[in-house]
Amino acid sequence: MNQRELKEARRRLCTGLREARESAGLTQTDLANRLGVVQSYVSKIENGDRRIDVAELVLVCRALDLDPVQFIKAIITREK
Repeated sequence: MNQRELKEARRRLCTGLREARESAGLTQTDLANRLGVVQSYVSKIENGDRRIDVAELVLVCRALDLDPVQFIKAIITREK
């Protein structure tokens, strides 16, 4: 995997999370409240300024009422 591919994969993840939040009708503040964090945490993730690990991704997906596995599959499908 080269740096360009990694950057693109991260961009797809951030975009997917933002789109999922918006589809759920939530603001960044709403999602932050569900997660018990500040709004800037959500903003930084969506903007790609903060990376999240798998455990955090699972918690974010659950806060969005998403199945984490299905979310990841959707992100991977975008790649093709």
